[in-house]
Amino acid sequence: MTTLLRILRHTFRFPLQSVLSLLMAIACTVLVLVLPGITMRFIDVIIAKNRPDLIVPTAAIGIAAILVRQGLFTLRTYFNNSLELKLTHLIRVELYDKLQRLPVKWFDSTSSGEIMSRVADDVPTTNRIIIEGVDQAIAALLQFIIVVGYMFYHSWQLTLVTLIPLPFIALLTAWWSRRSEPMWNASSEASSALNAILHDNLSGIRQIKAYTVEPQALEAFDKASRKVGEKHMTVMRGQSLIWPGVSFIAESGIILMVAFGAWFTLQGKIQPGVVVSFLVAWGFLFDPISRINTLAQTFTRGAVSARRVFTIIDTPDEINLTEGERPAQMHGHVRFENVSFAYSEEAPTISGLTLEALPGQTIALVGATGAGKSTVLNLLTRFYEPTGGQILIDGAPLAGLSKEWLRDQLGYVTQESFLFNTTLRENLQLAKQDASDEEIWAALEAANAANFVRASADGLATIAGERGSRFSGGEKQRLSIARALLKNPPLLLLDEATSALDNHTERLVQQALENLRSDRTCFVIAHRLSTVQKADRICVLDHGKLIEQGSHAELLAIGGIYAKLCAATFANQSRPSA
Repeated sequence: MTTLLRILRHTFRFPLQSVLSLLMAIACTVLVLVLPGITMRFIDVIIAKNRPDLIVPTAAIGIAAILVRQGLFTLRTYFNNSLELKLTHLIRVELYDKLQRLPVKWFDSTSSGEIMSRVADDVPTTNRIIIEGVDQAIAALLQFIIVVGYMFYHSWQLTLVTLIPLPFIALLTAWWSRRSEPMWNASSEASSALNAILHDNLSGIRQIKAYTVEPQALEAFDKASRKVGEKHMTVMRGQSLIWPGVSFIAESGIILMVAFGAWFTLQGKIQPGVVVSFLVAWGFLFDPISRINTLAQTFTRGAVSARRVFTIIDTPDEINLTEGERPAQMHGHVRFENVSFAYSEEAPTISGLTLEALPGQTIALVGATGAGKSTVLNLLTRFYEPTGGQILIDGAPLAGLSKEWLRDQLGYVTQESFLFNTTLRENLQLAKQDASDEEIWAALEAANAANFVRASADGLATIAGERGSRFSGGEKQRLSIARALLKNPPLLLLDEATSALDNHTERLVQQALENLRSDRTCFVIAHRLSTVQKADRICVLDHGKLIEQGSHAELLAIGGIYAKLCAATFANQSRPSA
């Protein structure tokens, strides 16, 4: 009921459309009495009293009433479809807006396929509760009440006989609704798992082909698809037993009604036309009952989907996303004070980290894979929060700053460059929405990306393709660097920003990055030690701990881990290739 009320609150956002739909439902329901009423009039008045003069006007009234009813039904269908589309759009946008306000940690534990399933499948299924569920349920209830009232008016005894099957039907359907809900939930979960596999396989199609594991990928998809069918079939098996039973009880009521109607007629308690009228009205009375199967499925599936949608909507927002301090300017003084962090309880990724970057300094982070270098940048962007210690920006605790403001001051180039499936111009304007083409070209020139963009047939209007598939890894990296250059931020984060570049291009981009770093704070992660030699300070991390720091020359003089890394790196570079 709570879930249903939440969905109804969205419907109240369109009060005029909802009220008009309800009024038309009432009018359509009232008009169903015309057919049994006219049937009774033909038998008990026109035939019994030999009034052929009433045949045409009575038939005309009946046809006109049916025409009006069908016209109202057509309008109501149009209104309902329009309302459903508006509700779907409303909830889908609300859900997407919520997704953008969730912390990165939430996405680490939720697959993209499952999220897509909730946005694409669960939202429309949720709204079917309103359009097919509530709307039809209200219309069915009104129709039931009006028809029962009509029957009571003509014969309360025969009406009671007609209603005998209803308690049995109500008990059976209520039991099945409770029993089928977990079945529908299992079916939805299986569908989400199937979508997740499909999303992963399509995203990794090159890896699947490269390792020739198409049969294994097909087998995994086949297994997930079979599970969806099995879970859905569990519900279908139950329905194949329940609803024939409901129909048997309902249709048995016809025999009871006709039998008692004949008995009451023979006793002179009612006219023959009343029995025939009840027989016609029975169809309208049990029409809502015949829809119980569909309505029950709609409510159950809709409730399951709604809970999956509202589970995301009810997830707490990322803290300080828009709230928090917004300083007038960032100078770029960054300080880590005894900072610790762990992705899980097994082992800390960062432990007791203390380091400082003065405004305009370049800090290089080096170390083996898993040393915690990228985690430092993730903490600076507040994708994750420290589990101990604090980070200060210009003397202010990072935890008290608005994340929106903070990230607006950052330029972040990651190791895995990402381009959206839109134009290059729109991809670059993510950094500066009002950037002119002249500014964009200047950033591309600085990132050594202008030549291959000009060589593209459509220039800045070139579509990047899914995840930037139309460009090589090095080209995508240079476009990402151009995006950071265009933003021109006071704090620059480079996570293996030159990893996909050849030596010649790397030197050109390094010159551009040196120009960019000249008056702003920069944190650089690089496995190529030649990239970090000019940094103001090099910090060597090992298992989340800062074990060495200093300039390139100072660290070489110490003869510690950094010196060994340099010796190994330059030995490999000097070794002749086969």
